[in-house]
Amino acid sequence: MRLGLALGYWGRGPDPAHLELAREAERLGYDSVWTSEAWGSDAFTPLTWIAAHTTRIRLGTAIAQMAARTPTATAMHALTLDHLSGGRMMLGLGLSGPQVVEGWYGRPFPASPLTATREYVDVVRQVLRREAPVTLDGRFHSHPYAGEDGTGLGKPLKPITHPLRADLPVLLGAEGPKNIAQTTRIADGWLPLYWSPSHPDVYDVKNLPDGFMVAPLARAQLCDDVTEGLLPVKAMLGFYIGGMGHTTRNFHADLMARMGYEAEARRVQELFAQGRRDEAVLAVPDAFADEISLVGPRERIAERLELWRAGPVTDLLVTSPDAATLRVLADLTT
Repeated sequence: MRLGLALGYWGRGPDPAHLELAREAERLGYDSVWTSEAWGSDAFTPLTWIAAHTTRIRLGTAIAQMAARTPTATAMHALTLDHLSGGRMMLGLGLSGPQVVEGWYGRPFPASPLTATREYVDVVRQVLRREAPVTLDGRFHSHPYAGEDGTGLGKPLKPITHPLRADLPVLLGAEGPKNIAQTTRIADGWLPLYWSPSHPDVYDVKNLPDGFMVAPLARAQLCDDVTEGLLPVKAMLGFYIGGMGHTTRNFHADLMARMGYEAEARRVQELFAQGRRDEAVLAVPDAFADEISLVGPRERIAERLELWRAGPVTDLLVTSPDAATLRVLADLTT
């Protein structure tokens, strides 16, 4: 099981510790470092900055939002950074949800998310292969554009720049069963948002293709007080379950419900919707926060890490606030 460092996205501003954490992770032998985006900082610019200050560690987006860019624009980002980094790029993509797609990006959430995702990946793959001009008679991503409001003058094109790697890895963030099943067919890896090694049956991932990456994100923190160490995990869960979606359509809350915490998930949503955010965070069960993270003294982390090793996880992408935690995990996995 390889280790990756997940830095997430910026809050109010850039985190001055991120670059040093990335360089320390590389020094410790971590395989990869990952950035993401929500509705603030983008995923590719910080990753390019990290690429310029490292030499070996692989670089991934976990995740870049599909609604933020056309698939050809995303492929341009990926092939450019792959060249600049010497072939270290991994492209992690996610569809996000209706609230972000329509509220932030100002475009309709696709009526068929599976079809939209499949078409998006198809176009990205075509760009990276550069075997012929990009063409797709698609429902969401037609190339050339064939809408009634177009000029009809669109011309199939292939990238001017020759991609460094036609097989640049493409990973998908997926939560629903059908989306996960499709991911195993069309992508090189899967980025689970919440992974519980105690309940792998929730995802029903079997007969994965050879070399397929299963790379969940997990908060890791070396500390003496487990309850206190779980608070950042609960804060993240409270925000995603309560605020990253509508009460009638929230993929994160639905996943929490499938993991055995349906009543608790609905309560978090209810409190968050009422503006009682602190109460929403406290309503997240410690047990749920604990099973999807690695928090506590070294001995406890070592014991729980064995559960992660026993399943299909190939890459553990840890969000960690300090270098000491990164060092412990590196020691425990060598």
